[in-house]
Amino acid sequence: MEKNHISHFTTDSIAKLFGALPDGTAVHSYTLTNSKGLEVTFITYGAAISSLLVTGKDGVKTDVVLGFDSVEGYLASYTVPSPPYFGAVIGRYAGRIANAAFTIDGQQYNLDKNHNENTLHGGHLGFCRVVWQVKEVKQEADNASITFEYTSPDGDQHFPGELVTQVTYTLTPDNEIKIDYKAQSSRDTVINLTQHSYFNLDGHKGNVLTQQLMVNTPAILEITEDGIPTGKYIKAADKGFDFTSPAGCPASIDNSFALTDASAPAVTLESESTGLKMTVYTDQPSVHIYVGGNCFGQVKGKEDAEYHANSGICFETQNYPDAPNHTNFPNAILRKGETYTQKTIWKFEQL
Repeated sequence: MEKNHISHFTTDSIAKLFGALPDGTAVHSYTLTNSKGLEVTFITYGAAISSLLVTGKDGVKTDVVLGFDSVEGYLASYTVPSPPYFGAVIGRYAGRIANAAFTIDGQQYNLDKNHNENTLHGGHLGFCRVVWQVKEVKQEADNASITFEYTSPDGDQHFPGELVTQVTYTLTPDNEIKIDYKAQSSRDTVINLTQHSYFNLDGHKGNVLTQQLMVNTPAILEITEDGIPTGKYIKAADKGFDFTSPAGCPASIDNSFALTDASAPAVTLESESTGLKMTVYTDQPSVHIYVGGNCFGQVKGKEDAEYHANSGICFETQNYPDAPNHTNFPNAILRKGETYTQKTIWKFEQL
C-alpha cells in the first residue's frame, strides 16, 4: 500500500495516530477546519467522521455526530447484533439486498448474508470495516478537503469486479460539507454508496426527539417486515412519517423517502436549543432516514457518552435499497468502463 500523501497546503502534523487494528494496521485521524468554525475529524477506518463541531448561538461549539474516542470503540461496535455503523462510508451496496442475491445480464451473484437471509450495507466486511488510504489533504482558510480511496478486490463479499472508490469531503466557506463519491469497476457490478453519520444538533450526548425535521417528499418506499422494498411507493403519512412540514423527530424510523427534485433541500433539521440548522442536498433518488436500533445500551460513545436509541438521526442519501432486484427502481448497475458518481451536501447555519 502506498504511503498517505498530504498536499503542500498542510503539514505532516495534521495526521495523528488514532490507534491500530488487531493485525497492527495503523488508523490515523485528520482534523480539518474552515473560516466559520466548522471542525471535522475523519479517521481512516471506514473513512468515517468521528467528530463534527459546529458553532451555534452565543458562539458555542457543539459536536453534532455520534462516534468513539478510539479504534477499539469502533471495532467493538461491529460485534453487537445490530451494529450502528457510526460515521462510516457504506459500500459496496448501502441498504438491503433481498435474499443476498442479484442478477446482471442473466448471471446471478450470491452475496454475503449478514441480515437474516439478506445482505445489509455490503456484507460482514463492507467498506465501513476497512482502512482507507488518504490520497490528498488540503487545509487553507477557505479550502479544506480530504480524499480517501479504497480498492475492493474482485469477489469481495461475493460482489463482482475490482472496485476502486474515492470519497472526497470538502469544507466550504458557506459552512457546508460536500461529499463527492467516485468509483470504477473492472467488471459489471452493482453499487450504492452513502455516509452513515448519526446527527444530533443538541450535541452527541443529547436526544433528537425535540428537534424539528422536514423532508421534501410525501412518498416512501413500501417495505416488508424485514425491511425489503416491495417495489411500491406509499404515502409517508400513512405510516405516521409526514414531514412535509416541520415536525418532531420520530422515536423510531427505518424508511427510504423517494426524492424527486435534486435542486431542492432533501432534509432540514433544526434545534432551538443550540440555534443550529442542518440542510441536506443530494443528487440521489432517496434519503433513508434511521432512528433507533437495538445496539444502544451496549455501546458507550466518545466522552463516555451513554448512547441510546434516540441519540441521533441518520440521513443516508443513496439509491433505493434492493434496486438491482426491481426493474422500476433507478439503475444500480455500474458497467465496466463507466464511472459512478454521487454528491451530497450538508449545510450548517445558525437560526
